[in-house]
Formats: sequence, structure tokens, C-alpha cells
Amino acid sequence: MIAFFVVRFSIANTIENADVNHVTILFTIALKIMQEAEIQNVKILPKTKEVLLNWFAKKTKSEEVKVTGEASIGAKLLELIGLKLKVDAVIRQEIKQEFERKVSELVAKLNEIAAIANGASGKNILVIIDDIDKLEIPVIRDVFINNIKALFLPNLQIIYTLPISALHDKDIVPILETETSDRIVPMRVLKLYKKGESRHPDPTPVAKVVATLEKLLAKRIDLELFEPDALQKVIAYSGGVLREVIRIVQQSCRICLRQLRSLPEDADVSNLKISLTVVEEAANNLRLQMSRPLGKVDYEILKTVYQNYAPDDPRDSEFLGLLKGLPILEYRNAREWHDVHPLLWQLIQERLTP
Repeated sequence: MIAFFVVRFSIANTIENADVNHVTILFTIALKIMQEAEIQNVKILPKTKEVLLNWFAKKTKSEEVKVTGEASIGAKLLELIGLKLKVDAVIRQEIKQEFERKVSELVAKLNEIAAIANGASGKNILVIIDDIDKLEIPVIRDVFINNIKALFLPNLQIIYTLPISALHDKDIVPILETETSDRIVPMRVLKLYKKGESRHPDPTPVAKVVATLEKLLAKRIDLELFEPDALQKVIAYSGGVLREVIRIVQQSCRICLRQLRSLPEDADVSNLKISLTVVEEAANNLRLQMSRPLGKVDYEILKTVYQNYAPDDPRDSEFLGLLKGLPILEYRNAREWHDVHPLLWQLIQERLTP
């Protein structure tokens, strides 16, 4: 079995949306490899480490922290650099300008850092970049159409996570297939209901999918904290999307925490659980968040998908926006099909009622 030195980070939490491009992505990968090496206490030779830290300090104007071979200083400097990269637009712009026409130089430094981490850890480098799906489509198109070749220059394994809506883009898909040698892996939504079942009164979810989501949720929270009907409702509202399961649970926990704070200090809370009432309140809060930005055109698309399990035009920009934001979910059997997010079913039903 291959051992990996895993570097995982959210690009959305690292770089401002407007400044994400191929240069800032590559620079961030280099920085995150160094930070992960600090976290895992990878033994890089002090002199080598000092040279690398000085390079980062110079590029981000962070020389105010004196670079030495001490581990604590290295960690502090990398933390400072990460913070500057996140909040300082001027530094991000300067990095982009410096390496825009010298991408090979940036990639060479990234390869050097990866090789050092690989040699010191004895593990192959695997970088996972999350939350690219949270970027705006024009940003994604610029990176993965105009500059995709630069992203595949580093000599390490990288997983880029794109929104499912990108797979409907007639310009992005051919380039992705070519540049990745057709190594695109769609992360499909679990089919909580069979196609058509969700329109029946009291639809029955697929037991295997429910069990899978419960198992995954149990890694985050003790399932004993839920009343049985409440847990089933959380899963029903999720549409089979794990991220939505977590989101509904987080909202439910906030409501419970608010309730706890309102109780007397000597109140017995040993039997307090997340109830169906709490889940319904959480679902309503999220329903309001999801529906607030929807306009007339959005509702027409949602009604069409609700009735036909498909849009009129799967490449329509408004549909792709709804697919990216999750008001519409994509499923696949032999063919792909779509459904409205369960949190919005009631709103769509009301609009379809004469």
C-alpha cells in the first residue's frame, strides 16, 4: 500500500475569490506543503528549511519575522504568510504579476519543496484542494480553460474538486478530459429516493442509502443525541447530500444550544435530544436561506425540474447556477436526472397548486 503525505486545504478559505487563478493556486500548494510538514514534524535539514522560509518571506514581504532554523519560528512565519496571503490583496496581486509569465519558475520551486517533503517524510505527496466548487463560474472557467496546463505541471498528485455544474460546460469538459487523460471522477449524490418515488405521499427512502448516511454522520456526532424520527427527517431533507446532512445537523445543534442557554443552571439536561421540532425549525431556517435569492426565472426552472426530473436546457446558465448552489441536485442511474432539493419541495408544490 502506498503511503501518502496528504496536504488538504480549502482554496475558498485561503484566497479571496477574485484573486484565485493558476498562480495563486500553485503558490498556495507550495505554502501548504510546508505548513503540513511543520504540523507532521517532518525533519527537513535546518539550512534547507531556512532557504525555503526565506523564499516565502521575500515573496510575501514577511521578513519582519526573523527566519531561523527553530521549528517554532518556522511555524509562526508560515502562519503569518498564510494570513497575509488571505487578507492582503496587494501581496496577492504582486505574486500574480511576478509569476504570470514565469509559471515554470514557480512550478520549479513547488517541485523542489515537494521533493524535499517527499524525501524527508518517505511518503508520496498528495494534495487535495477543496471548495473550488464555491468559486464563481467565470473564475473556474478562467483557471480550467485558459490556464489548466499550468495546474498539471507539478510533479506530484493533485486532486482538484470542481462543481458538478462544470461537467455541463461544453468548453470545460473537453479540456478536462484531455489534460487529465479522462481521469474525471464524478462524486455522485447518493440516490435517497428512486426516480419518481419522491413525488409519492410519504416517500420511502432507500434503506441502504439511509444506513450509509447514518454511518457517515456517526463519525461527526453521537446518533444517540437524536430522537429516531428526528434523525430520519434530517436525512430525508438532505436529498442524499452528505454536506446537507451536516448543514442541517449544525443548524439543529445551534437551536439546541440556544435552548440550553435559556434553561436554569440547575435544570436536568441529561435526556435532552435533538427532536423533530428542532429539525423542522432548522430546516425552515435553511429553506429561507436557500429561497431568499431565488427569482421568477429560478422558480420556473425549479418547477420544470420538479415535474420532469430534467431542465429544458441543461446548459442554461441559470440552471447551472441552481445546480452549483444546490437548489437542484443531480443524480445518475444509466442516465443522469435531476430533482429539486427536498427543502424546497413545499415551496414548489405551493407554486404548482392552482
